[in-house]
Amino acid sequence: MLAGREIVLGVSGGIAAYKAAALASLLVQEGAGVTAVLTRNARRFVGAATFAALTGRPVASRSFDPASFPLGGHIELAARADLVVVAPASADLLAKVATGAADDLLTTLLLCATCPVLYAPAMNSAMWAKPAVQRNVRRVSEDGGLIVQPGTGWLSCRQQGTGRMAEPGEIASVIRDTLAARPRGDGPR
Repeated sequence: MLAGREIVLGVSGGIAAYKAAALASLLVQEGAGVTAVLTRNARRFVGAATFAALTGRPVASRSFDPASFPLGGHIELAARADLVVVAPASADLLAKVATGAADDLLTTLLLCATCPVLYAPAMNSAMWAKPAVQRNVRRVSEDGGLIVQPGTGWLSCRQQGTGRMAEPGEIASVIRDTLAARPRGDGPR
């Protein structure tokens, strides 16, 4: 089902970035072309070499890279994507998207994307429960973003609660369903 589909995998900073590597592997195994876009903070958790090895493609992380993207990475990656998924979507990333901020490659790409965009939030349960975060999640959803709700369980802060990024298989299932409802060539790209 994903064969020949182009997916941009945005990875923001958080311990759940290791799950994004598993998601990249799953998508590639199903035939998707995957380009990873890592934020500066994401690279503190998982290295670009991991995503390059799993996807067979260079990792995009610089806003200005004329050698790789003469028109701008945000424009070229958004134009060729059938779907963008941000996993994990940190509280910071969700706040930027909710307000239209664009201060790095991933956030500018998200503003350029005309394809479906999925967000898989991941954060501490106290952060997830904050009214500001919930307001930002609602805003992102109202603006057309698809939210893959976080799970409940053991968190990296050694507490239990809601905030675990959805499992890679669950996110891949949402990606499959979203793309199945959007045949190739359906709508602006």
